[in-house]
Amino acid sequence: MARKKTVKKQDLISMFMEFVLENDHPPKSVFSFAKENNFEEASFYEFFGSFEALEGAVFEAFFENTLQLLSKSEAYQDYDARNKLLSFYFTFFELLTANRSYVVYAFNKKNNLKSLQSLKGFHKHFKEFIDHLDIETLDIQQDQIEKFQHKALQESAWVQLLVTMKFWLDDTSSSFEKTDIFIEKSVNTSFDLLNIKPLKSIIDFGKFLFKEKMMQK
Repeated sequence: MARKKTVKKQDLISMFMEFVLENDHPPKSVFSFAKENNFEEASFYEFFGSFEALEGAVFEAFFENTLQLLSKSEAYQDYDARNKLLSFYFTFFELLTANRSYVVYAFNKKNNLKSLQSLKGFHKHFKEFIDHLDIETLDIQQDQIEKFQHKALQESAWVQLLVTMKFWLDDTSSSFEKTDIFIEKSVNTSFDLLNIKPLKSIIDFGKFLFKEKMMQK
């Protein structure tokens, strides 16, 4: 009897992806999956409680690998928020393209990307990433409005990513060049809409006029 293999989290992810691509369905049970790949069933539960949790880890791994690649770029560290997000998109979609067969399989299981349970962990990490970009919003001294702005920015960025993923899934252009164009135009447009400098100038001017009027009383 062959000695059981020691498996790591990434090993399980790779074996799972390979299985579903070869069989067009997830393994019937953890027991059969472990037996087929010659590792102890208990080893699976050291990392995942179910195949659904493992499915979620696939997209989290795509996200983590994207950030690892970006962290190796010295130029990336000096980018502004717009270019950091663009770099994230291009790198992330390169990884998706390298694993397109699996991503197509995963999304074909559900018609609605938003309802895909396997994206929950990825959603959480992506919102944290958006936070770290420090995208400028209006400085309004009102907690409720600040929280609303913050949440709206996170969720609109997430919806934009889902829309881009759907566009990429439907893209039949060579090297997915239409997706590259879509990414550049959509990200740049969103940041142009977030350009708050003109509005800040109006608010500052309004504050000045208010202060001048008060001093004249």
